[in-house]
Amino acid sequence: MIVMQKANRPSTYSTLDESLLNGIPPFSMLDPKQIRAILDLASSRRHAAGASVFEEGHDADRFYLLLDGYIRVVRITADGEQVIVLHIPSGQLFGIAKALGHDTYPATAIAATDSITLSWPTRLWDSFVAQYDGFATQSYQTVGARIGEMNTRIVEMATQQVEQRIACALLRLINQTGRKVDGGIEIDFPISRQDISEMTGTTLHTVSRMMSAWEKQGFVESGRKRITVRDPHQIVILSGAKV
Repeated sequence: MIVMQKANRPSTYSTLDESLLNGIPPFSMLDPKQIRAILDLASSRRHAAGASVFEEGHDADRFYLLLDGYIRVVRITADGEQVIVLHIPSGQLFGIAKALGHDTYPATAIAATDSITLSWPTRLWDSFVAQYDGFATQSYQTVGARIGEMNTRIVEMATQQVEQRIACALLRLINQTGRKVDGGIEIDFPISRQDISEMTGTTLHTVSRMMSAWEKQGFVESGRKRITVRDPHQIVILSGAKV
């Protein structure tokens, strides 16, 4: 069993069996010796739910792999409003400012649940990309997917009505993190109506009104920061997606 250290005491993750990462990008195209070499340079850390992993504008001195949990990526607008940009599930890289050409983190990463990360000094990014073809290929696929998601969000904000944006947000969450439960698909981490409002650029009042209406119609169920989509097909229709 791996014993994790407290959040303020990172430790080298030399005891992690490299076979556990075989299926996780950017490791899945690497051989065990390559994985071992990268792991020997990593530090591990546990993050309590609600804790910041790093903050917007700070020096991007490390990049991360989420081993367990969920990360909420947020930005603060010029008006001081918090906007949720992304939710990152386990098994993905984040904090990869170097890959985007940034010296500072462009957003804040917050643990949405108790989470475990591996991290490396940013100075190692270029050498990993140069030495390990599989690392480079899959890392930049992640970058491309994130940029694509951000572009989709921008289009939604510019062209869709509020109802469509909320439906799209729910669909995105169940596609990324949903788990089947009796009678529907539950978003597999705590999420509030306030979170949905910050994802969709609308007010808490509007989200609450819309979600309450959908609950009455049996489309969703929410409570205690848990949301279950009872009728995914109906949410697809509300999103305006072609079916």
